[in-house]
Amino acid sequence: MKTSPAFRLAVLAAALAVAGCATQPPAPPAPDRGQPEAPSGFRAGLNTATATRHMAAAANPLAAEAGREILRAGGSAVDAAIAMQMVLTLVEPQSSGIGGGAFLLHWNGQRVQSFDGRETAPMTADENLFVTPQGRAMGFVDAVVGGRSVGAPGLLRMLEMAHKQHGKLPWARLFEPAIRLADDGFPVSPRLHTLLAGEKHLAKNDAGRAHFYNADGTPKAVGTLLKNPELAATLRAIAQGGADALYRGPIAADIVAAVRGHATNPGRLAESDLAGYQAKERAPLCTDYQQWRVCGMGPPSSGGIAVAQMLGVLNFRNIAAVPPVAVGGKLEPQSDAVHLFSEAGRLAFADRNQYVADGDFVPVDVAALTSPAYLAERAKLIGDRSMGRASAGTPSGMKAAWADDVSPDRIATSHISAVDGFGNAVAMTTSIEDAFGARLMVRGFLLNNQLTDFSFLPRESDGKGGIKPDGAPVANRVQSGKRPRSSMAPTLVFDRRTNQLVATLGSPGGSLIINYVAKTIVGLLDWQLDVQQAISLPNFGSRNTGPTEVEDGQISAGLIEGLKARGHDVRAIPMTSGLQGIVRVRLPDGRNGWAGGADPRREGVALGD
Repeated sequence: MKTSPAFRLAVLAAALAVAGCATQPPAPPAPDRGQPEAPSGFRAGLNTATATRHMAAAANPLAAEAGREILRAGGSAVDAAIAMQMVLTLVEPQSSGIGGGAFLLHWNGQRVQSFDGRETAPMTADENLFVTPQGRAMGFVDAVVGGRSVGAPGLLRMLEMAHKQHGKLPWARLFEPAIRLADDGFPVSPRLHTLLAGEKHLAKNDAGRAHFYNADGTPKAVGTLLKNPELAATLRAIAQGGADALYRGPIAADIVAAVRGHATNPGRLAESDLAGYQAKERAPLCTDYQQWRVCGMGPPSSGGIAVAQMLGVLNFRNIAAVPPVAVGGKLEPQSDAVHLFSEAGRLAFADRNQYVADGDFVPVDVAALTSPAYLAERAKLIGDRSMGRASAGTPSGMKAAWADDVSPDRIATSHISAVDGFGNAVAMTTSIEDAFGARLMVRGFLLNNQLTDFSFLPRESDGKGGIKPDGAPVANRVQSGKRPRSSMAPTLVFDRRTNQLVATLGSPGGSLIINYVAKTIVGLLDWQLDVQQAISLPNFGSRNTGPTEVEDGQISAGLIEGLKARGHDVRAIPMTSGLQGIVRVRLPDGRNGWAGGADPRREGVALGD
């Protein structure tokens, strides 16, 4: 067993003093509408990290350190992302892991590629998977907890595909940091403890209860050294046997047994679904925003389209003219800016809910939805007062008559960004869906509940929780082998004049991901904030089907009153983003380098050399 030096600097100084000792609410509130993870404090005063050669940013300091270790060993950005993800499976199990899926954007200095590792529905699934015998949508928790919600995980197949194209170090080397930590243990972080304290279902799973909780049912305390020998064994098998070690053989059999054998809510996943899973390389979605080129993920994610639409609308509304101002010693957006941004969000979310689903099953005309001419017309709908609720537009050539999908995304997610010394960059957003996924732990890792990202009702709603007779189909309904729609929005930004990479970024946060990422892009590009300022800026926006949302505890009463004067129905809610970003900068000594930022609402850091 390889440890030291000095037990890996005392497990990276107890995970950087247990991630900055974020404040802990005594009893975490339930996640708000569409939010999978409760808040766990705000780390004020974070500083931008800088580097000249390479940088890794992740939602936990142990994961970021694993990324930097791989970069120092001569690894690529993809290599670093794989190492960080394996550590996140261990130290941030509520958010992502090898039992889930991801989307990855890669830049090799010449072109952008996008990799789709989204989960798929079992081949025996049908559109009534989440419909009760009475013809109504199941309750969310009833659908999530157990095997019904588990899709075939795509993460490892996708990472294997990206590594074959862009890896520099051997596959097995990338698993060493996570295996080491799983064997030796890591300190339970404040965020993990807080979410365990508010979790009601994980302890019903024997493996989950034994791993995360004490004998009296209380969650293991902050700082407790938590080991995971089962995960170490699983990672060793994958390190030696590749992704096949999970998709075929005894690990696959155990996954299927847990899913199909759940006592109250069995699922339909079969070993053939795992063996047949295929990661896919997709066409990236790149659009122009002023002098920049912004590249994101296309379907089955809605994130890239929605961010592109919001920026495309703002192209015509000059949000740069209303930068943030200092209020009470910290930066805050002006009400005029929040108004413009929220109205752009309403328009984007209206189209998202109408048109976007897995493009292998439903025709999604990305070009029409992001056409500058179409977005110019949409921008004209923004007036001095809030429109309240926007209707979907009718982009040229789009004739499909889909019903609106009113199901909320509740994606427990994490984001990884990395740049290496070879000119490569990665933005990867990764998820198991709800916090702690389906609450099924197998071989040391948690299984996803991504199938609940499908619309629960396959056809138009009658407004009472049931299906409207002869109603139009929902684009994002369950179909066998289909990938559920996502809001994940890993993003790469380029200077159009030089084709030089400007930034890699992304965020977790359910359907709010779209607003979090768009806010940060506006902060970086329009308001010329540094990356940490842009990430730390209070969150805000609209998802169209509800009020204008502002971040509870981070927004002044004056801003709220300014929005109400424009006709906004305003709600202050926890907005637990988890942004990671790396931006190209000119350092104070005149050298070119990188600046990294991490979200103060979670435990992440950016580390580089």
